[in-house]
Amino acid sequence: MSRNMIRFFLALLGAALSLAAVPLRAQMPAWEQQLYEAAKKEKQFTVYTAHYNTEEAASLCTAFEKKYAGIKCNFVRTTAQVALQRFQQDLQANVAVASVFSSTDVSHYPDLKKKGLLLQYRPNNLGKMVDSLKQYNDAENYYSVTAAALMLITYNNSLVSEKDAPKNWPDLLDPKWKGKVSIGHPAFSGYVGTWVVQMRKLYGWDYFEKLEKNQPQIGRSVNDTVTMLNAKERWVAAGPEATTLLSRDKGNPLSVIYPTDGALLMVSPSAVPKNAPSPNAGKLFIEFLLDKEAAETQVKSHSLSVIKGIKPAVGAKPLEEVKIIRPTEDEITKGIPEVKEKFRDTFGV
Repeated sequence: MSRNMIRFFLALLGAALSLAAVPLRAQMPAWEQQLYEAAKKEKQFTVYTAHYNTEEAASLCTAFEKKYAGIKCNFVRTTAQVALQRFQQDLQANVAVASVFSSTDVSHYPDLKKKGLLLQYRPNNLGKMVDSLKQYNDAENYYSVTAAALMLITYNNSLVSEKDAPKNWPDLLDPKWKGKVSIGHPAFSGYVGTWVVQMRKLYGWDYFEKLEKNQPQIGRSVNDTVTMLNAKERWVAAGPEATTLLSRDKGNPLSVIYPTDGALLMVSPSAVPKNAPSPNAGKLFIEFLLDKEAAETQVKSHSLSVIKGIKPAVGAKPLEEVKIIRPTEDEITKGIPEVKEKFRDTFGV
């Protein structure tokens, strides 16, 4: 091969490698390119999140960094109430850390919005969102749904057969489950707070007075129920679909039941704080959460896709096949503070 031909092929190879270094930039619409360039100048950002378990949060950050080279994604994963407390402590100390605030407790957002603590931003990718979830976005564009999941009945199938497993929420009140039920705590978990509000709406507080007689083990996060089932400390639970199925994928003997009276739909918004140290990176991350790469990452962990055209993971039902229940935003906002106190009075924790 002649030297000229070698130079020609080397030039082609160099061009290909150059394109590979920024594979998506040429395909980005103008708004995304502009936001990406602004975010790169900020270099890094931090997400306060209660949306995901630690593994899924790390996977999303990795996927973001792969798509948007040059921007470091950091996350602090806690329960919803702890995320809010941390954010409030930052404000009191006049410290700006979070560029994205993501909570599973939707009651946090109206208050933060009212206090002028959130940045108004309408994501460009909202058009990709599943139509049925759009109703949960803020009408004034201060927060948008970026995650969705289900809370349902879970059990250890090495201890409980499918035939004997609870089929609806009141089944957890059966005396045969005394000392065998696991739940989370509404003072810490947005999932659990919403679930408690919904159970009170359906069955009255009598539901929890009866549940207390079954001596449930009460953790903080809804994900603690998965740990309790795997340890065989409890047999059945009011738990998360995603984390339970993800644990099952790792070989643990766990199964889920979609309750006949409805699985609880959890929608989890994200917002950019007004004092965000990296507001452009925060906006870009919210756009990312409403796009294909994030949806595919979330589905691998059995979360629901919030955008159209993404199939659920193996073992999970498509959302349209599941009977869904969910309190209104007003019911959640007013109800969670109320049920926290009633829960403590009833269960003594």
